[in-house]
Amino acid sequence: MLLLLRRFGVLLIAAVLSISSVHAQEDTTRPTSADPKLLAWPDAKIPKEYTIAAVSITGIRFLDTAIVHSIANLQTGDKFMHPGEDIFAKSIAALWRQKLFSNVQIFVTKIEGDNVWIEVNVQERPRLGNFKFIGIKKTEEEDLQGKINLAKQTIITENTLRDIDEKIKKYYFEKAYRNVRVRTEQSDDTTFVNSKSLTIYVDKGKKVHINEISFYGNTNVDGLRLKKQMKGTKEMSKLTLHPDKGVSPFGEKTIYSFNEYIKDWGFLSLSKTKRILDPWFRFKLFSSAKFDPKKFEEDKEKVLNYYNSIGYRDAQIVDTATYLTKNGNMNIDFKVEEGRQYYFGNITWKGNSKYSDSLLNVWLGISKGDIYNIGVLNKRLGKEASQEGGDISSLYMDDGYLFFRAEPVETAVYNDTIDHEIRIMEGPQARYKRITVSGNEKTKDYVILRELRTIPGELFSRADIIRSQRELANLQFFNQEKIEPGVVPNSEDGTVDINWKLEEKSSDQLELSAGWGGGVGLTGTLGVTFNNFSIRNIWKKSAWDPLPTGDGQKLSLRVQSNGRAYRSYSFSFTEPWLGGKKRNSFTIGFNNSKYSNAFDPYTGVIDRAKSDTNYLKTTGFSISLGKQLKWPDDYFSLVYSINLTQYKLRNYPIFDQNFKNGTSNNVSFKIALQRSSVFNPIYPVSGSNFVASVQLTPPYSLFNKNIANTNDKYKNPEYHKWKFNAEWYVPIGKPLGAEKNRQFVLKMAAKYGFMGRYNSKLDFSPFERFQVGDAGLTNNFGLLGYDIVAHRGYPVYQSSNTTVNPDNQNASQFFTIFNKYTLEARFPLVTNPSSTIYALGFFEAANGWYNYKDYNPFRLRRSVGVGMRFFLPMFGLLGFDYGIGLDRIQPGQSGIKGATRFTFMLGYEPE
Repeated sequence: MLLLLRRFGVLLIAAVLSISSVHAQEDTTRPTSADPKLLAWPDAKIPKEYTIAAVSITGIRFLDTAIVHSIANLQTGDKFMHPGEDIFAKSIAALWRQKLFSNVQIFVTKIEGDNVWIEVNVQERPRLGNFKFIGIKKTEEEDLQGKINLAKQTIITENTLRDIDEKIKKYYFEKAYRNVRVRTEQSDDTTFVNSKSLTIYVDKGKKVHINEISFYGNTNVDGLRLKKQMKGTKEMSKLTLHPDKGVSPFGEKTIYSFNEYIKDWGFLSLSKTKRILDPWFRFKLFSSAKFDPKKFEEDKEKVLNYYNSIGYRDAQIVDTATYLTKNGNMNIDFKVEEGRQYYFGNITWKGNSKYSDSLLNVWLGISKGDIYNIGVLNKRLGKEASQEGGDISSLYMDDGYLFFRAEPVETAVYNDTIDHEIRIMEGPQARYKRITVSGNEKTKDYVILRELRTIPGELFSRADIIRSQRELANLQFFNQEKIEPGVVPNSEDGTVDINWKLEEKSSDQLELSAGWGGGVGLTGTLGVTFNNFSIRNIWKKSAWDPLPTGDGQKLSLRVQSNGRAYRSYSFSFTEPWLGGKKRNSFTIGFNNSKYSNAFDPYTGVIDRAKSDTNYLKTTGFSISLGKQLKWPDDYFSLVYSINLTQYKLRNYPIFDQNFKNGTSNNVSFKIALQRSSVFNPIYPVSGSNFVASVQLTPPYSLFNKNIANTNDKYKNPEYHKWKFNAEWYVPIGKPLGAEKNRQFVLKMAAKYGFMGRYNSKLDFSPFERFQVGDAGLTNNFGLLGYDIVAHRGYPVYQSSNTTVNPDNQNASQFFTIFNKYTLEARFPLVTNPSSTIYALGFFEAANGWYNYKDYNPFRLRRSVGVGMRFFLPMFGLLGFDYGIGLDRIQPGQSGIKGATRFTFMLGYEPE
């Protein structure tokens, strides 16, 4: 007990009991005169029961006194024992916990018999009014406000100020500012009642970079290799030079000094050596070398993991030291103990009855004497999740052994060799029992179930689940990142349930564009594609919400028009599962177009008055049937199609001046063998596409010997056309982040096209040739069924001579042969379900020829460039490319002026 004397007009004696803070006090007496009962209160020895006669609240200026009364929990009529029952301390603690007050005191002001009068005196904390930062940028201020979460009219406590200090320092600590100082000042704020303005002064100091990372004790592994493992902790420079020999914090000599470099390079002068090294030091200005404690700890683990991967399983980092240099940057030193390098010894198998030891050894791929790497062993056993397969776990699980387990056990360690025994628990073969789907609000269950390889009653297969995931993703109806096969094993009956969880996304596309060119001026395009259409519900009014959907069918409608000069309509419908039992696709298509002779390709004159009298009308119909094959594997399919196209010419000499009025009928049959193992067609990261096709017409010249001397060669064209297309997608490095499809990808492609004729007396057909160049967009000659082959960096060209500048924008003659090669590096920027954006760099080489005598597969036009692709579910694919035609650069020409070309594409990826 501490006795204090106070005077309030008269002598005041108070007994004060300190509770956890000098500002929280129990002042047991507060008399207005010298009352013997109050004086005796602190020294009472015999317990006596008292009753609270009244409670008064003082010191309150802004809060409601009822709130304080309620929190203190001192009620009139309450009884307590004194001494013995410390109810005042409990009340002070309750008030203090609210963080509303900076000082709390409780007084006994009067005693009459068994009744006492209580006074609760509090001092309110100020509230936050306006606040501001001094010494930092506006953008940093906005970031800090989000992290500190300061809100006006909140209570200012010591914790508030401490939190501000800690979060500001942490924010700048992550940005490599190691010497941040924070100071706060409070001042009265008249804007709000009982408020204080807060001014936060921030002194960031200098940014601290990592100047040098050094390793000591690494006698077998070069320090540069160890530094490469540290992805989040980088030096400022690529080359480390010590000005003089020195001593590390561990008492060891530095590995190499600047003078030793010069000595070893004795044939170079000092000034010349510095010039050679200068670019390395200039690189410091652009390198990211900030120190992040979290990444630093992660990088230490990566260094040890690297040691383990090359056999040093006993390696450890025994010490680290960080210290600042004279210029304020940081040096980091590691002291390592490598231990000895280990190798795999004998590997034996136990518990395997399905497969022999020799077969398992082949699948494991580890031989005696190989460098020891526990990570490789676990990966080959399948203990690490992977979709690549080729491990022991995949071997068993693809044959139904869902409950398979394999545990490697070290049986002997002698010298530098480690023997292992792989203990296998095969378990019973499991079969699929219940297959369910959820999350599909529009798509019918049967559309999903028919794509699955997980069929009830069949043996469990890990490969079937992975393949099913890919098939569902290729539908483009679902968010591929949210396709989850919920595998629920039932060990009691040896079965497994698969509960597929899906999340639907928009798959329909809208094309709305306008373009200028082709001799017709402004042309508008409106197209819609419904990728999950339902034709069976087209007559059901209730199914139109806004369109009948859910059966997985595809419906496309497209209209182009310029008014009188040009118009085009097209329609197509695809049923991917004709009959509903097998993956047999059925497609029908119709198109109709009219192109007037307002623009004469021979004279270059535009005459709008001839739009109704000089024109070319095209009407086409096609039907195709596709069939999935089971051999060589079920990635193969065979597609048959019949194409009927009629051309009506009126005063339109597109082929020959002698044939400008009449009708041509192009009837052809096409068969295509294709194989596709691509996962996610929007941004493929692996797999390949192969298509080999032949398209041919009836051999009319076999029945009409004089066809070469008449216009029948135009009325019934004949030809056979062969095409081959191959694409490979190769992932480079590891995925960027958690998303598996965020990865560098190298695309390689080779494409060939050849047209033949049945009769050597006839020229090659004017139909179905190859248009090469530009972005893959057609001009009016595309009405003749030309294959549009893009070549970025070049306009549409008609000469196979690569020594001339092929800038003929209105080519009227096209090729019967083409070759094209593409090498494209892709980098993903955004891979969200709502949009996919990636950048690319490309190299292309292509050319076309009119006949086989001139064909030279090594004479190609080359181009390089960069581009961007944007895929939006509603609008499809949008692309921009900037290409440089290397063979357009003229001899003696300086720079690339005149050899560049910007191209644009919409809705599809051109050939």
